[in-house]
Amino acid sequence: MAANINPAPSCLKADVWEHFGFKKKKESDNLDKTMAVCKLCHTNVKYSGNTTNLRTHLQRHHPDKVMLTGELKKLRPRRDPKQTVLDSDGGCSHKFPSTSPRSQKITESIAYFICQDLRPYSVVENIGFRRMVNAMEPRYPVPTRQHLTKVCVPRLYAQTKAHVKASLGKAERVALTCDGWTSRTTEAYVTITAHFINEEWELVTYVLQTRDMPESHTGHNLAEHLRKALAEWEITEKDPVIVTDNASNMTLAAEEAAFTLHVKCYAHTLNLAAQRALKITAVARLLGRVRRIVNFFRRSTTANHMLKEKQRLLQLPEHKLMTDVVTKWNSAHDMLERFLEQQPAICAALLSSEVRKTEKDLCTLTESDVTTAEEVVSALKPMKEATQYMSKEKTPTLSVIAPLQDTLINGMKLIEGESAVIKEMKAAMSGDLQKRYIDIKATLHACSAMDPRFKSLPFLTESQREEVFDGLITEAQAQPMPSDSELSLWSVVEEGTGTFDGSADEGMASEEENVDDGVQFKEGESSQGHRPPRNPKPSCPLAALLGGERYGGGAQPKTNTQEKQAKEQMTHYKEADLLEVKEDPLVWWKEHQYEYPLLSHLAKRYLCIPGTSVSSERVFSTAGDIVTAQRSALLPDHVDQIIFLNKNLSRM
Repeated sequence: MAANINPAPSCLKADVWEHFGFKKKKESDNLDKTMAVCKLCHTNVKYSGNTTNLRTHLQRHHPDKVMLTGELKKLRPRRDPKQTVLDSDGGCSHKFPSTSPRSQKITESIAYFICQDLRPYSVVENIGFRRMVNAMEPRYPVPTRQHLTKVCVPRLYAQTKAHVKASLGKAERVALTCDGWTSRTTEAYVTITAHFINEEWELVTYVLQTRDMPESHTGHNLAEHLRKALAEWEITEKDPVIVTDNASNMTLAAEEAAFTLHVKCYAHTLNLAAQRALKITAVARLLGRVRRIVNFFRRSTTANHMLKEKQRLLQLPEHKLMTDVVTKWNSAHDMLERFLEQQPAICAALLSSEVRKTEKDLCTLTESDVTTAEEVVSALKPMKEATQYMSKEKTPTLSVIAPLQDTLINGMKLIEGESAVIKEMKAAMSGDLQKRYIDIKATLHACSAMDPRFKSLPFLTESQREEVFDGLITEAQAQPMPSDSELSLWSVVEEGTGTFDGSADEGMASEEENVDDGVQFKEGESSQGHRPPRNPKPSCPLAALLGGERYGGGAQPKTNTQEKQAKEQMTHYKEADLLEVKEDPLVWWKEHQYEYPLLSHLAKRYLCIPGTSVSSERVFSTAGDIVTAQRSALLPDHVDQIIFLNKNLSRM
């Protein structure tokens, strides 16, 4: 009979289970856990989830076994309180103090992990996460999510915010982008990003804040929101510029907040122009027919399977069909382009008997429709390429608007032999683009002039170009006076020793020869891209003492006013070779900043301004990963902190 008693499951750890087990149910192989069976007398004892009845049975009927168990406990050696002992779930009974350096470092890493990878705070309560942490460091006490939300993440936010403020304080000028959005919990937010060029001539972007704005997004309310942001981040004195979409409330907000310059997002401008073309009756009808076919293949599993077979048979790329989104004009271009790529497979799939059974009325495009689709894709392609380039964040984009605007408008001139649809599309897009940026044309031209790729300004007349450069010279004269080191470096370059990269006080060579990057130059020689030679030592100590003007000791430095410097630097800058369009203008300015000390300040002021508000709009997708259905209870302050850290931690 004892053979029928099965040992208790390993999850039951109490010592009494040495003497008890379970029998199996008659109708199955599962254990009957309602009755425990004594291994000593085979008596059934009722088991209700605790061991009280089992211990009572042992005390009444087997007291010797109870005494033996008690004696064994007394004989067990006492554990040193400092000794590490694993508990039943694999953890450690002796934990680090939460204030220990090791514990604090791990906690900071968990906070970084949550913000950088957009994990919910509750991850620290998940069994898998706790098991992983215990495996890596059994002595670490995993913090609660309340500790993360109230202590760890706010502390990391404060540290990062101090770093961002310090970086903004060193900027020559700060440009902002601003946009509003609504979360899935119908809470309205406004995101502000900052852009500037740092001392290393890198274009730096920070997300400053994502604050809830429950009040109406009127121009007045937005202006107040912007003024508070400027004061909080201490950039009011940085001559801030703002870039927004074309909405009227944003225009009013920029005016009321007293920004010196308001630039309207060029990507949004291109979108408005393209939407006008897509609303043309013939184009809209074509898009409707294509959209119906695409949605059919996306909805029908039979049609989708048949399409894949035809793609393999015709050796076409096994791409999925794309549908357009109302708010994204380039999705219409992508839908047509993908449809034309898969047109043979689509036509073959629609003609198959399996598909005809489910959809008899659906037909592919006619030959005329295909031709029109090809023309529409060709007409929209330059607009899409322009949008993609303008959406970059690591290179200057405001300087590209003027030449790009000129190129697009010239490319939309009517050509004899084009279809009526394409002529109508070009007229719609060209007419919309031509009425944009009239009020800030001078700024766009000045920005292009400070970009060594576009400084020739071929889209302007000679008199217009001179007017632009004269205006820049006037601005350069008003810049803060260059430091003595910059003036001395400019004077060296002015005397014909070439341009160079780097600061004046690093790595100067010896008196006989200058060595830079392993290349030697004799005294008096120079090389493009290298540092100027150090001034030679005086011939004797007396010459050093009596070399002043009073004793006729050599030629005196020429007086050079800032106006003259600005004109001379601009002359040299205009004569320098154009930079290729594919090159980075910031790299060029970094290499030539000491050759043009006054103009380099202007370059930082103009080239830091983005041509689009894409940076703030990209926060929307990040916010969608944060404010999910499972995390809809996140407070606005927590949303702000997580987005701020997610976007800025990697730049620290």
